[in-house]
Amino acid sequence: MTYKLPELGYEYNALEPHIDAKTMEIHYTKHHQAYVDKLNDAIANEPELQELKLPDLLKKSESLPDSVRQAVINNGGGHYNHSLFWKLIAPGGSKEPVGNLKTAIDKSFGSLEEFKAKFNDAATKRFGSGWAWLIYSNGELSIESTPNQDSPVMNSKRVVIGLDVWEHAYYLKYQNRRPEYINAFWNVINWDYAEERYNYILKTSK
Repeated sequence: MTYKLPELGYEYNALEPHIDAKTMEIHYTKHHQAYVDKLNDAIANEPELQELKLPDLLKKSESLPDSVRQAVINNGGGHYNHSLFWKLIAPGGSKEPVGNLKTAIDKSFGSLEEFKAKFNDAATKRFGSGWAWLIYSNGELSIESTPNQDSPVMNSKRVVIGLDVWEHAYYLKYQNRRPEYINAFWNVINWDYAEERYNYILKTSK
């Protein structure tokens, strides 16, 4: 199996003014494409790994051969994380949490504003490059942050929401103003997709 860049599904300028068209184009066609290409290169001589779905490949990361382990973590994680991210910021959908996810956020964090504050804090304090996440694990919602392209799926955790805080995600527009970019994220998140994802996680979690 050869991994492929997923369809974006919307124009590069669809999220303006919050995320500019040039950043979207470079992020999608250059950065994400590079993760896909490097992942395929890393497992080109590992036919048994090519048979795995991406989440299953990432879950096996610690037991992979030394020759491919870090490349799979970096590039497989980058491919997985970005494939989810594009759907979470797709235009349209509710601008506030809905349904079961709204209930769970209120229960876990007290309110949407409290959740945003804690999520923003995790995203802001991630040193260097990485991601902030809303995670479902063991029946609970929690906020986490990971470095580089490490993905929570490597530890069998289920991602509800993720935010890319690598500089390539925001530097053209926001330069070093990461908190401003993080705040802009709440203007483009597609809560209908987050709800759909959360319901699927509930349905398929053991």
